[in-house]
Amino acid sequence: MALRLGPTIDERRGIEYHELRTESLIGKLNARPMPFGWTVNPYRGCEMGCHYCFARYTHEFLGLADPDAFERTIYVKQVDRSRLVRELRKARKSGQTVALGTATDPYQPAEGRFEVTRRILEAAGEVPGLRLSITTKSSLVTRDAELLCAIAGVSEVTVNLSITTADAALARRLEPRAPRPDLRFGAMRTLADAGVSTRLFIMPILPGLTDHEANLRALMAAAREAGAGDAESNVLFLRSGTRETFMRFLAIEFPRLVPEYERLYRGSAYARPDYV
Repeated sequence: MALRLGPTIDERRGIEYHELRTESLIGKLNARPMPFGWTVNPYRGCEMGCHYCFARYTHEFLGLADPDAFERTIYVKQVDRSRLVRELRKARKSGQTVALGTATDPYQPAEGRFEVTRRILEAAGEVPGLRLSITTKSSLVTRDAELLCAIAGVSEVTVNLSITTADAALARRLEPRAPRPDLRFGAMRTLADAGVSTRLFIMPILPGLTDHEANLRALMAAAREAGAGDAESNVLFLRSGTRETFMRFLAIEFPRLVPEYERLYRGSAYARPDYV
């Protein structure tokens, strides 16, 4: 990996953006069965700083052991247009879904400057017949509403808006630099009005914080009002690298919940089956 790490190409808000040369932008999924077969992550690291993000461990592959580096040192992947089109054609031939944003948000603030996701979508527009899924917390996705509508005319595309809580104050504590929930629902409405299929992702559901019925009902009602076709959810996954960061956050912000999380996640990255 060291040979692929390029120089600093921008600095702002206390965050460094580095170039990352990649052999292939699209990865074939060979792990446990998932509802997609290919993944695309335009960036490594994510500025949004969600305390529960499962992908924090990925920076360890770059030799960055500091948990905060995941949200302060962002790697911007290069895009070779012709190669990307070839890889997308290969994915189309497989008939499996290409998932954009499975680890880091493709519309995080860096996208406004570097437009890697935009170039990926432009390439996708050259490969009719794709099955494309995009997951984001950002209202920046509306920038590409016209392009996504065009892709939807020749391919199957769904934009998943990840919204964990309808409470803006709680969202700010959990997801410090992500857009407010109402802005995400607004983005959902804009996309739906443009003819782009949208879905609500309640991921993750956080025990004791976002799992109460009032919140879940509020999220689904708002999503239906905003034109979403359906909703999916999953309970918090606390793997190593995320567990330490999240438990540190809980101890500071919600100390009363620490014993319950220790009970629910004792000896496992998954919550107890009876809770799930």
